Amino acid sequence: MAGLDPAKAGAEPRKLPFLIRRDGVWLYRGTPIERKTMVCLFGSMLTRDENGEYLLRTPFESGSIEVEDVPFLAVELEWKGCGRMQRLCFRTNVDEPVVASREHPIRAVWDVPPDACGDGGCPPYLLVRAGDGRFPVEARLTRSVWYELAALAEPGTCNGVPCMGVWSCDCFFPLARLCAESKTA
Repeated sequence: MAGLDPAKAGAEPRKLPFLIRRDGVWLYRGTPIERKTMVCLFGSMLTRDENGEYLLRTPFESGSIEVEDVPFLAVELEWKGCGRMQRLCFRTNVDEPVVASREHPIRAVWDVPPDACGDGGCPPYLLVRAGDGRFPVEARLTRSVWYELAALAEPGTCNGVPCMGVWSCDCFFPLARLCAESKTA
């Protein structure tokens, strides 16, 4: 390929001194970035490479950054309509709106016993945007948004397994396995 330095082809991306903590706080050289506009700007330039590494691509430099879980949090939920045509719109901590749909699915570890995920449970994730490869950039639903979503859940099935889930834009997203006592009630 023209323009590529053969010595750099396949080389690991340069490590940048950023860390995104599990609680959504962005650190630069160990210090929290307190200007939300800067976090929003950097968040808009975040992607993932074909190996799943998080990359920050600015007009001036590009490199990998450390992310403890996922880079974004879904901090707000608005819904319109009901049933299959309900529309679930999330807002991330970087003020990016994302509507749950086929292009932006909600991913949950749902087909497990309730105690399989530990004390905090298994929070759902929302695909914010595609990465450069097969690894997407996601937001983890905060506990309050997760509870709001659970309040909208209704019985359904996924892969033949009874479950509770939500509809958005004609897509069903399973959230939890239906309890045995719920099936008979």
